Amino acid sequence: MLVRIGEFQAAVGQGDALHQFLLSLTDYIKGSSGCLAYEVLRQSDDSQAFVVIERWASQADHQASVAGFPVADMQAAMSLFAAPPTGRYYQAD
Repeated sequence: MLVRIGEFQAAVGQGDALHQFLLSLTDYIKGSSGCLAYEVLRQSDDSQAFVVIERWASQADHQASVAGFPVADMQAAMSLFAAPPTGRYYQAD
């Protein structure tokens, strides 16, 4: 199993909107082939910072899910981000 941890920083004043956007992805991501889990966490001491933890059968499954997400929807959400999101893959035993 593969774990993908993504980090997101909201633009000033956009913490609630970014939180809602990340939550709105739940059905799409959980419905993607190979997705085992999707969780959005808001940092307790910085309401503008988020971590998304995803569990996947493979990296290819995650990448296929990202590639299939509507580009226009992602572009519409870009104003919510203070900086481009970052993320890494981790191997789970």
